[in-house]
Amino acid sequence: MKMSLAQRVLLSWIFALMFLIMLVLKLDSKIDWNWFLIFLPVWIFDTVLILMLVVKMAGRCKADFEPREGEQSLVRRLWYLMALLLKLAFCLFLCCRLERLTDMWVSVVCVPLWVLLGGALVELGHSVFHFRRD
Repeated sequence: MKMSLAQRVLLSWIFALMFLIMLVLKLDSKIDWNWFLIFLPVWIFDTVLILMLVVKMAGRCKADFEPREGEQSLVRRLWYLMALLLKLAFCLFLCCRLERLTDMWVSVVCVPLWVLLGGALVELGHSVFHFRRD
């Protein structure tokens, strides 16, 4: 499943636009939908991304696969998978909190987001300073 850059950008914009329209309608009380339905474009988009990532990672298991970037590529893809799962956990906790299914504090709801942002800072710092040494 190979998508061009233009297709990926268009897909991202479509799902973001659908989510924002549904969010505005919910916040303006024009629709009385469940928060899980409002986040449906986010769930679908993240599922597509996870499937594409898993397919790329599974492609490394072929017998005739020759790694170009070594283990660095696999570690980076594992980080992407972890980041997507943390984002999904944050969205799930947020929906549960907004639907009042749980009585979690907002600070507890944001823990996956904070871990994701901290990991992104470490990844960014590692990539910037790793290339500077060369």
